Amino acid sequence: MTKEQENQARLYSETSIKVLEGLEAVRKRPAMYIGDVGVRGLHHLVSEVVDNSIDEALAGFCDTISVVIEKDGSVTVVDNGRGIPVGPHPIKKISTLEVVMCTLHAGGKFDKQTYQVSGGLHGVGVSVVNALSEWCEVEVYRDGYIYTQRYSRGAPDHEIKKGGKTKKTGTKTRFMPDGEIFKVRDFRFEVLEERLRELAYLNKSIKITLRDERDGEEEVFHFKGGLKDFVNYIDANRQSLIKKPIYIEGMRDNTPVELAFQYNDSFSENIYTYVNNINTHEGGTHLVGFKTALTRALNNYAYKNGLAKEGKVTMSGDDFREGLTAVLSVKVPEPQFEGQTKTKLGNSETKSIVETIVGEQLSLYLEENPSIAKRVIEKALRAAEAREAARRARDLTRRKNALESLSLPGKLADCSITDPEHCEIYLVEGDSAGGSAKQGRDRRFQAILPLRGKILNVEKARLHKILENNEINAMVSAFGAGIGGDEDMDLSSLRYGKIIIMTDADVDGSHIRTLLLTFFFRYMKSLVENNRVYIAQPPLYKIKKGKTERYAFDDDERDEIIKALGGAKVLENSDDQDIDEEQLAKKGGITLSRFKGLGEMNPEQLWETTMNPETRTLLLVTMENAAEADRLFQILMGDNVEPRRQFIERNAKYVRNLDV
Repeated sequence: MTKEQENQARLYSETSIKVLEGLEAVRKRPAMYIGDVGVRGLHHLVSEVVDNSIDEALAGFCDTISVVIEKDGSVTVVDNGRGIPVGPHPIKKISTLEVVMCTLHAGGKFDKQTYQVSGGLHGVGVSVVNALSEWCEVEVYRDGYIYTQRYSRGAPDHEIKKGGKTKKTGTKTRFMPDGEIFKVRDFRFEVLEERLRELAYLNKSIKITLRDERDGEEEVFHFKGGLKDFVNYIDANRQSLIKKPIYIEGMRDNTPVELAFQYNDSFSENIYTYVNNINTHEGGTHLVGFKTALTRALNNYAYKNGLAKEGKVTMSGDDFREGLTAVLSVKVPEPQFEGQTKTKLGNSETKSIVETIVGEQLSLYLEENPSIAKRVIEKALRAAEAREAARRARDLTRRKNALESLSLPGKLADCSITDPEHCEIYLVEGDSAGGSAKQGRDRRFQAILPLRGKILNVEKARLHKILENNEINAMVSAFGAGIGGDEDMDLSSLRYGKIIIMTDADVDGSHIRTLLLTFFFRYMKSLVENNRVYIAQPPLYKIKKGKTERYAFDDDERDEIIKALGGAKVLENSDDQDIDEEQLAKKGGITLSRFKGLGEMNPEQLWETTMNPETRTLLLVTMENAAEADRLFQILMGDNVEPRRQFIERNAKYVRNLDV
């Protein structure tokens, strides 16, 4: 043992073991509790508070929730539930409100006496919000009185105070996220809007109001149609085959099942599943039960009524789900989650519950609505024929690759390492940027695939047509994992751990990025679900003062750098203006250059700013809010012009650096 090792051994003693008391652990490792301390984690704070109100609604004691973004940047959540208990806790001997707000794993969700069903499973929600807030104030309306308590970074400022009388019941929580934890504390209306709208669809008895006091914007979410309205919202920009969604509702073994679905003229399936209001992105037993029941009921009806002929093309589950939009919601008393992100239901009994309820009611619906049944079966038959054509196209592609000396596309500049977990591929816009990327990359683990022009808009084509597109074929060959649904893709054959989209920061670059994301979302969803797809973030500006060069990724960062460099004068370097940088530097001035494309960067700049793992910024593409993503892809890439125009008009105020 070396002397250094001996010193380390002596230092590792009983005093080395740190115990984080109370909510210290939350403040020390906030990402463990809310995912991250960025935009996603910030908005998750609101969800944690709202989920408590939703649990009150599920228990039958709340029907109104209000969320307000205050002018000072704090958020207020008010419900008309029973109100958090305020009396002395039988074990802690302090106010139960203080226990709930200041103690992890303290809640009414662990037995089934208070809440039969709950989305809050671990009792960490509101206490985590309190711990990560600069301050938090709670008002409880209960037993005819108003009770208040204020906290600073998770610790109570005073004992609970009993105030004036009131006839209402419920809880009001107002909190200010802590600037020591969150770099950005600016709540975005549209992010909160998505989750609250989703909750209102899933709980049709609830009215949720969202108001932004900063600009007066307000939305009220109350959908008496529940899941039927949700399906209509998702499919608003598609042509439906059915006038109104098919609705199924039932209960077995204390497990309520609710389902709404309809068919449209698209070529993709969109199924969204929820357990106790939690979006189960990875599916689970409830999804398996629904798929099994749907396939069996439609198949039985088709053969029983002579709509499908023996010996002709055989319809599979995929064919029955083409053009399907469905929302399935189950309320499970004791949900068991599994999977990478703990959003996959594992309860085996739920499969048979969903399968039985859906199977019985759907079979009855088909018998009572033969014209609708015939329309659905005919679409499935066309899908089966297209699937057979796609299979032949796949086989042809495989044989073609097998005959070639190399199965990888010729324009791919591959990396030398073969371990996928240490490899990444950049999808680069155009040959010019591709050339810079090839020269600037680390050849050991970074591959470059230049894409010529814009790929096919897959929103408007079937798979066998998509496979005829050269750029898509090149990507499929390079990735090596196949194309299609989960059954058709083999992630164990994936050649790269990261697939990175790198396009220019202009209109064409944004269009190409959207086309690629649409392709991944529709035909390589497994890549997104398994966190394989990223978006590179090249800088917009180069700021130079003397020999100092800095890069900025947006206008705010540009202004901060200019301020930090303290330039007496700033001149913007453009194509039609030559700047004598040496003379400007002598005057203490700054040269500002805006990159219009990746091809304008030399290889060293591209590596330093966009490709070096130690200095680059990558955005991970996730499946969060998949229903909203599906709706936006249809708006942006679908046939209907009017919804696209409305989307552009509504979001024009958020556009920065528009390059036309």
